Amino acid sequence: MASAQRPLDLLAWYIEAGADEAIGREPRNRFADAAARRETPSASPPPPKPPPPSNPARPPAAQSAQAIAAACATVDELVAAIAAFDGCTLKETATNTVIYDGNPRGRVLFVGEAPGSEEDRRGVPFVGPAGRLLDRMLAAIGLDRAGVCISNMLFWRPPGNRSPTADEIATCLPFARRLIELVKPDVLVLVGGISAKAMFGRSEGITRLRGVWHNYRSPGLDGPIDAIATFHPAYLLRSPIQKRDAWRDLLAIKARLADTG
Repeated sequence: MASAQRPLDLLAWYIEAGADEAIGREPRNRFADAAARRETPSASPPPPKPPPPSNPARPPAAQSAQAIAAACATVDELVAAIAAFDGCTLKETATNTVIYDGNPRGRVLFVGEAPGSEEDRRGVPFVGPAGRLLDRMLAAIGLDRAGVCISNMLFWRPPGNRSPTADEIATCLPFARRLIELVKPDVLVLVGGISAKAMFGRSEGITRLRGVWHNYRSPGLDGPIDAIATFHPAYLLRSPIQKRDAWRDLLAIKARLADTG
């Protein structure tokens, strides 16, 4: 009696869970169906996927940003243009637009990746735990925010601090490039892999890009700028062993500033 009752109990449980409708008149072994499909060759193989375009078109927002950024003749004009720009969907979820901090006439321009939660709340880049570590790193080579300019590749925080998409990077890139052209620093420091890969146009990770001097060129510059990539302070907080290489990068920056006077 108990064994006869179990199927009824199971059926009642299915009904309570919402499985109360039959989808066929006869039972069907779908595991056997799957095995038969694997054993039966397909009549015609699916067509191969076309290769991705070698030079995909920029999103419309990026094209708009390019024209807007090119029309800005001063840092103040660029700041106003970024604040008014509505072509990046990140702005819809961000609390503040975060553009730069420090001195736009400083000799060094730091370009990070994107604002975090505290930066989003305060509207200032690098003010959270990673920003406080950056301040200590600057102090170690005799610099501070009064003498450098600090910005990011993106000016709005990605929700949940997720990595930005390719379209989001492409949309913000013209503004970031124009900021470099207007600041004209003696040394450009790209902080983290996202900014380094975007600005250098490279695909390697930050461990390969950091610590090597590059000539950064842009149409709005009179000549190349000395540029170097280094680890993001947020990464150093998670991987303190990498601080040794970051210290070498800082010493290289200090020496380059001394060489250029």
